[in-house]
Amino acid sequence: MEFKRILIVQTAFLGDTVLVTPLIRAARQIFPQAQIDILVIPQTAAVLYNNPHLHRIILFDKRNNKKSAFLKTLKELKSARYDLAITPHSSFTTGLLLFLARIPYRIGFDRNPIRFFLTRRVPFPKRGHTIEKNLALLRPFSKQTFSMQTELFPSQKDKFLANDLFGRFDRKHPIIAVAPGSVWPTKRWPKEYYAELVKNLKDDFWLVFIGSKEERALCRDIIELAGAQKALNLAGELSLLQSAAVIGACDLMICNDSGALHLANAMQTDVFAFFGPTVKAFGFYPFRPNDVVFEIPDLYCRPCGKHGSKKCPEGHFRCMLEIKPEWVEKKVREKFASFNK
Repeated sequence: MEFKRILIVQTAFLGDTVLVTPLIRAARQIFPQAQIDILVIPQTAAVLYNNPHLHRIILFDKRNNKKSAFLKTLKELKSARYDLAITPHSSFTTGLLLFLARIPYRIGFDRNPIRFFLTRRVPFPKRGHTIEKNLALLRPFSKQTFSMQTELFPSQKDKFLANDLFGRFDRKHPIIAVAPGSVWPTKRWPKEYYAELVKNLKDDFWLVFIGSKEERALCRDIIELAGAQKALNLAGELSLLQSAAVIGACDLMICNDSGALHLANAMQTDVFAFFGPTVKAFGFYPFRPNDVVFEIPDLYCRPCGKHGSKKCPEGHFRCMLEIKPEWVEKKVREKFASFNK
């Protein structure tokens, strides 16, 4: 069928929004003449700015007065008169919103609770990366194999900012981005471990700290503990796409299982990531060929939750404490052994 107005829905976290970009691009390839819009939350919308495959970004402010936001968004969707909705997001709220908006074709995964609101249910893949699962939603329209590469589109101004920031760095040393934060405390590699790693790397690498304004103090503490006076703390100072531009100019990202991982993958910067309470089988791992996941694979209590938690349920936090800084340093030095040679 030929669809003129298509809505894609992803109202989850930052990483989920980045991971939907291959679906957006693939939908554009299948429906080159269609208007493609996306429904997201205000906290993640900026990561999709400048995306050439999108006509419009619609906000659903569900974290602030959800009932009022639902009615406002429903009115907006009704007036847009979409032909087709594609939703990797499987919540009851999303399903009800699309149903009441009278979108005639509603494609999503055959899983509760959204399955009752769909006109076409796609079997939910049990294995594979989340990107591959998202792309499976296009199988009713195409048997093509689409690229998994995520993508972001920092402006030229964003890129100039990154170049200006790095103007103080000579290129005798690689530039490493460090993002020690996470919304969930148990997904954070310990602050002291980051400090030890930074202390051992600071003389041979340029170090740039990335994060939200809430993570700025954490980054500052690590820098002070490591005695890394030359490290650049950009946490809380950049927009999402400015952060992406900075990460894109780096040679490596070291981070937790967090949004920073997905920003780096989208900017095609290699990733070293720490996975403690979460596992790769959840589908949110770094997927590029030079990426590395540090984890304790045979620990009896892993995984303990898809999103981590405030405290280790077992009380020992072995999943993170047993990932030693010297392992990471060794891998970093192996990676850059031939840099500038």
